[in-house]
Amino acid sequence: MQDDNEVSVSSQISPRIIGRLPFTGRWLVGSTPAKRIPSHGTDRFGVGYAIDFIAVDEKNRTSSSITWRTLLGTESPNIFYAFGKPVVSPVSGKVVSIHNGEPDHEARRSIFTLIPYMLGQGDRIRKGPEAIAGNYIIIAPDNSDSFIAIVHLQLDSFVVEEGQSISEGQHIANCGNSGNSTQPHIHIQAMTSTDFSITRGVPLYFREFSQWNKRRREPKTRKNAFPDAHTIVCPG
Repeated sequence: MQDDNEVSVSSQISPRIIGRLPFTGRWLVGSTPAKRIPSHGTDRFGVGYAIDFIAVDEKNRTSSSITWRTLLGTESPNIFYAFGKPVVSPVSGKVVSIHNGEPDHEARRSIFTLIPYMLGQGDRIRKGPEAIAGNYIIIAPDNSDSFIAIVHLQLDSFVVEEGQSISEGQHIANCGNSGNSTQPHIHIQAMTSTDFSITRGVPLYFREFSQWNKRRREPKTRKNAFPDAHTIVCPG
């Protein structure tokens, strides 16, 4: 029997994309359309069905470091497990766009740094998609009219080029903290256009993965689904 958010590939409305998780290892699920749509509270920039993933260790920590800066200041992105982790392509297809050149800025876990950062959201939006997405890659999946964008990537970490054909599971870049990101994570979304200013979100389901709650030891296999919020996932 399927979970509520698992879908039949043949019966679900089109357009849609089915792919693999864009990483290896253990990752915590943040914003996800399994919890609400639009997943990030807006349809702007095609983020309606976007999903966030944050790398964790065996204790489900995003970083092993907690100092006074965690509570009061900003932190280097290097102390987070996600930073520099390989990002792999969720589908086979072609790289249609790459943007590189945005810095990986300091991370923020403290309420004293998060509040002023959020107050600056309007300024970042006015600067355009690059200020929001940071370094990004856009992939055109085979046999689809939609696109997949992975954003907030690490500066100068791309190992593929525009126009290159790529395979599902191929290393394409590394996780970073560029753009509108408070700590290193993978933000992935499917969308109708490569133009962030006009695109609409498209459902992106993951073919097979293991999922478990933080307190649950035995993983559950999920198929053709959105991962649930605040769970741990890894490729099936």
